[in-house]
Amino acid sequence: MRSATVLLSLVVAVTGAARGQEPAGPLADQVDAIFAEWDNSASPGCALGVIKDGEFAYRRGYGMASLELEAPISPSTVFYIGSTSKQFVSASILLAEEAGHLSVDDDIRKYVQIPDYGKTITIRHLLHHTSGLRDYLELWSLAGEKIVDIHEADEALEMIARQKALNFEPGAEYLYSNSGYFMLSVILERATGKSLREFAHENIFEPLGMENTHFHDDHTHVIEGRAIGHLRRQDGSIALNMSNFAQVGSGGLYTSVDDLLLWDRNYYDNKLGDGGLIDRMLVRGVLNNGDTLSYAAALQIGTYKGLRTVAHGGALGGYRAELLRFPDQRFSIVCLCNLAPMNPSGLARQVADIYLADQFEVEPEAPVAEEPAAPAAAVEFVALTQSQLRSLSGAYRDRSDRDIVELSVEGDQLKVQAPGAVFHMSPLSDSHFLVVDAPVKIEVRFESQGPGRRSLMHVDVEGQAPSTFEPIELFKPTGAQLAEYAGRYYSDELEADWELVAEDDALYLEDEPDDPLVPTVKDEFTIDSVTITFLRDEAGRVTGMTLDAGRVRGIRFLRR
Repeated sequence: MRSATVLLSLVVAVTGAARGQEPAGPLADQVDAIFAEWDNSASPGCALGVIKDGEFAYRRGYGMASLELEAPISPSTVFYIGSTSKQFVSASILLAEEAGHLSVDDDIRKYVQIPDYGKTITIRHLLHHTSGLRDYLELWSLAGEKIVDIHEADEALEMIARQKALNFEPGAEYLYSNSGYFMLSVILERATGKSLREFAHENIFEPLGMENTHFHDDHTHVIEGRAIGHLRRQDGSIALNMSNFAQVGSGGLYTSVDDLLLWDRNYYDNKLGDGGLIDRMLVRGVLNNGDTLSYAAALQIGTYKGLRTVAHGGALGGYRAELLRFPDQRFSIVCLCNLAPMNPSGLARQVADIYLADQFEVEPEAPVAEEPAAPAAAVEFVALTQSQLRSLSGAYRDRSDRDIVELSVEGDQLKVQAPGAVFHMSPLSDSHFLVVDAPVKIEVRFESQGPGRRSLMHVDVEGQAPSTFEPIELFKPTGAQLAEYAGRYYSDELEADWELVAEDDALYLEDEPDDPLVPTVKDEFTIDSVTITFLRDEAGRVTGMTLDAGRVRGIRFLRR
């Protein structure tokens, strides 16, 4: 029996190219080479669909849906697609509006009981990630919850409703929030009387014939032909990486490459509702200041190598997904994977590079001059004194993303220590510098703030929006100063405690002694992607702290 199993595995490995494959065509070998690393019986992998004019140009499975069961991936394998699910949520909301159940301009408090934050949050805000609601997945993480824990929808709603503040005023900013799309699923059910699973099945999946697609609101539900999520550890070994989440909206959809072909066809020839669904899904969000976002109703509008794209990715646990569409070419790529940290977004674009190579914008070649052009004028640097260079050295913080860089004098240059990189810049004047060893052009200008004060630093990276860095003094606390922060802190918004320990000139979380907090400025520390700011009373005693963590801002803890 064992020999038969081994033989079967060898057959799977050798004949993987035959799994659910469309007629290969001349480009297939190039596509297969992209996925060759995972195309064997010892690795999880991906299902790929290349769609042109509503039909598969190529479809293929690479790697294994389950290492335990030795089951290979095929285009019919069912994957969890994470946030790629959101476009089916927005479609459901817009179909419900069409049927008169709700309006996207409704106040969400008409349907859900959350605090009155002083400004109205509408369904439209949720669709475009402009609500200001804190992300419940980030909140759970800060509260110590794990992805393998069993979570019900009611728990997510309770966590969101406990928040006493928003990240920002509704409509003021764009900040991706899983809370918004989870809330859309709750609102849909309360407005229509049907769960998201039921509504989407009746109004989207069944009409389109998507027989292997559903919103997974019951973690005990058996899914035929499901790919199992996996994680590649740092030592190279592979482990299971599944989720027991039962809430949907922010994610929750299981589907296949074969079913997503039917969804892609509907983009060009909509069969759902009154016919205007896709146009409404493509309406981009607008901020209070009039700025238009690139994000529509769970569709990211962009460009790739000069071609218009409509796309969305997804990731949770050991699952990764990307649905990338080039609408003007009627060309799409579906890439669904079951191994973290695979990057289907990048893989899909590599596939696009093969199929659309002759359609991408190409930089025009410079015309051939009849006579050799004069050489470009050399950049003329100036010499500054060591005192002038030292006056500009020190630490600076980006006003927007809070990144810290440090400048130090190195010879006749300033050395720039940035997160994950080191550069050098030479002076063009006493306040204007050019980075000389970056892959793109970077200019830096210093703006005086008056006598006795360090200058602001303005950074202009070619192809990006300018950024401003403020001078800061890095905090290097003594053991006695660290002891001021030690203690137990409680957040009623998270219903969680954080215990901080000061020991051996380090401050760390009680259960993470090998990962000390990193001091930045006085009363502020970072750990991973979390910034901790300690609060003091009028007497200077530490009384609490606030946490900022990406999609969550200003969580308050009181010292016990």
